[in-house]
Amino acid sequence: MLKDKNIILGVTASIAAYKAATLVRLLVKEGANVKVIMTTYAKEFISPVTMATLSKNTVLSDFFKHDDGTWNSHVDLGIWADLLVIAPTTANTMAKMAHGICDNLLLTTYLSAKCPVMHAPAMDLDMFKHPATIRNMDILRSYGDLFIEPSSGELASGLHGKGRMEEPDLIVKEIIGFFESKKKN
Repeated sequence: MLKDKNIILGVTASIAAYKAATLVRLLVKEGANVKVIMTTYAKEFISPVTMATLSKNTVLSDFFKHDDGTWNSHVDLGIWADLLVIAPTTANTMAKMAHGICDNLLLTTYLSAKCPVMHAPAMDLDMFKHPATIRNMDILRSYGDLFIEPSSGELASGLHGKGRMEEPDLIVKEIIGFFESKKKN
């Protein structure tokens, strides 16, 4: 169902970033063309080499390459994509998206995207249920963004509760379901 679909996977700075590797692998296995945009701090959690190898594309992070000046156009990326998936989406990234702050390549691509946007939040339970996070999610929903609710369980903090990024296979099922419903309409 994802054959030849162009998907941008945005990876933000969360311990759940390790799940993004499996997500990329599954999307590519389903036939999707995947480009990965990682925030600077996401690269502290998972290697761009891993993501590039699995996606079969260079990982994008900066607006331009410092050694030769090649520009990574957020506008071109926003036009290319059939879907922008941010997994994991942190509270910080949601807050910036909700309020139009674009201080990295992922955020400027988000603001330029002509395609639907899907979030898979990941954060500690208190962050997830904080009124600011809830308000920012409501703002993003009002823009038409879609959410894959996090699951409950043991969190990186050692606490138990809602905030775990959903498992990659379930995210892929949601993505397939999204395209199937879009095809029917």
